Amino acid sequence: MNNFGEKVSFIWSVADLLRGPYRPNQYKDVMLPMTILRRLDCVLEPTKDKVLEKYKSMKDGKVKNLEPILNKVAGQSFHNISRFTFVKLKGDPNNIAANLTDYIKKFSGHAREIIDHFGFEEHIAKLDKADRLYLLVSKFCEIDLHPYKVSNIEMGYIFEDLIRRFNEASNEEAGDHFTPREVIRLMVNLIFTPDSDVLTTKGIVKTLYDPAAGTGGMLSVSEEYLRELNPDARLEVFGQDYNAQAYAVCGSDMMIKGQSFDNIRFGNSFTEDHFSGKKFDYMLANPPFGVEWKPEEAAIRKEHDEQGFGGRFGAGLPRINDGSFLFLLHMISKMKEPREGGTRLAIVFNGSPLFTGSAGSGESDIRRWIIENDWLEAVIAMPDQLFYNTGISTYLWIVTNRKEKKRRGKIQLINATTFFKKMRKSLGNKRNEICEDQRNEITRLYGNFKECEFVKIFDNSDFGYNRITVERPLRLNFTVNEDRLQRVEVTGPFAGLAASKKRKDTKAAETEITEGKRLQESILKVLSPLASKGVIKNRDKFISLLKDTFRTSNLAVPTPLFKAILMALSERDEMADICKDSDGDPEPDPELRDYENVPLKEDIAAYMKREVLPHVPDAWVDETRTKIGYEINFNRYFYKYTPPRPLEEIEAELKAVEKEIADMLREVAG
Repeated sequence: MNNFGEKVSFIWSVADLLRGPYRPNQYKDVMLPMTILRRLDCVLEPTKDKVLEKYKSMKDGKVKNLEPILNKVAGQSFHNISRFTFVKLKGDPNNIAANLTDYIKKFSGHAREIIDHFGFEEHIAKLDKADRLYLLVSKFCEIDLHPYKVSNIEMGYIFEDLIRRFNEASNEEAGDHFTPREVIRLMVNLIFTPDSDVLTTKGIVKTLYDPAAGTGGMLSVSEEYLRELNPDARLEVFGQDYNAQAYAVCGSDMMIKGQSFDNIRFGNSFTEDHFSGKKFDYMLANPPFGVEWKPEEAAIRKEHDEQGFGGRFGAGLPRINDGSFLFLLHMISKMKEPREGGTRLAIVFNGSPLFTGSAGSGESDIRRWIIENDWLEAVIAMPDQLFYNTGISTYLWIVTNRKEKKRRGKIQLINATTFFKKMRKSLGNKRNEICEDQRNEITRLYGNFKECEFVKIFDNSDFGYNRITVERPLRLNFTVNEDRLQRVEVTGPFAGLAASKKRKDTKAAETEITEGKRLQESILKVLSPLASKGVIKNRDKFISLLKDTFRTSNLAVPTPLFKAILMALSERDEMADICKDSDGDPEPDPELRDYENVPLKEDIAAYMKREVLPHVPDAWVDETRTKIGYEINFNRYFYKYTPPRPLEEIEAELKAVEKEIADMLREVAG
């Protein structure tokens, strides 16, 4: 079993042993930690005896902290001082549960922490009782997971494929914790390519961070890439994830590679920022799409309100059902200052962050902040059906605070939706993949920074617009007739005259209701003669008439009731006079209010003169309501018109189908 695919199939087949005591959606709770344990066992096997010998000679000595000494003997950043290995566990079937527990407990601190996050020890008794534990250990003894046999990259593939299979078997979201390796490699290419000269410097040390690290695929591929580019360079990777199993897989992978375990943290990046204040050279992320951030809302809003731009979320907050932008804001807060070398980052989004939210919304404000700071370098539209857990279209955002001179003030859009090949066998929703040649071509298009069929280059301001509020004057006519008097009767203030809030005093309530009904009758009686005045098309004139009528009749009408009566007796009328406010200015009609998006590069007055006033000459812009917004309507820039097929062609096809159906019916009829 030299091929990692064979090893995945083997482990997958071992999972069948769990059938009965466990349901399919529980298999990974056992199989993932068992795979980790076997990997650690294989890694430590060559130095196991030396570690035990060293421990025996020093355990009763004066050295309190033996861990670094034993780690050095083991040749790893961890060790195990149990007398057991998987092979020795297999040799004592009667005590398998106690011996395995002892084996796990005697891992050194970091390794033990990783295993603890699986919660595996609670399964040992259950497996033993069901006579499955010894069988599992025996089976895992048959597979060699030593790095000489299975590289770290291959091991990453094994974990990812196992997680995908287990999740699919239990009808869960497959691929929540990892990104296809060809996508990661593309992201790595895009953030490292401009720095190829720097990254060939001997002894250079760079840092990379993933706030949604999952199983650590992005960290592993980045490290591999830099090692290929410059064997003398070192990439220190940092990651955080809130999923315990994913964190454990990532932590074990990093630990075996010799990366600092302290650089991999467990917890929610929004509410438990374990790298607060730390800055990084590079960052990568594929955060969950469309995930609600309601559980973290209180903490995030508190930071937004109290810290503003001094915190991570000062630019704005997206809608509660999609927290994707929060990851980008979190990452931007960890960019190095340009004078310190700056930072480059790549993040995977669905289409929503490109255009969701109008001017003044959280999403638009975030886009505005990023673009006006000249941090958005490029957006790459990816093929669909590229990810294991979704078939939707995705986009890579390249964000940096150290653009090359030629890119300053510009944003590059790359349409890479056709850069894929069909897979021979689908993996979940993944039916397409980006091969090496296609990945290199996308990288070349990005690096060339020239417009072509697949590339468009825009000024930052091309994506901005003024959202203007177009008002039109309120025009009303007034009259008294049967229909409008009925409208008066159903208004809240008028109907409320015949009601009382005096619940406890019945007599007083009855008196109040009686007086209210009397006032209702008086108002209707006073209004009826106004029918003879016909239709009045000037509001001020009608208000004066109405006030005089009530005054003459000695009716004291409260202001809210007067306004309700006035509105009930009115109707919109394009031929009526414009209603004006106390300053003599036209009063806007809310029902005729409209909004227009005017490109930032265009004069609003010129736009109104060309697009609005020819159709509605009385319109104006309420400048107090104008808001600046940003959106990237990606498809608009790469749209290609496809003319409809000729009617003759369609008609010919229909006739051919009709003939085929008729022939089939004749054949059936004999």
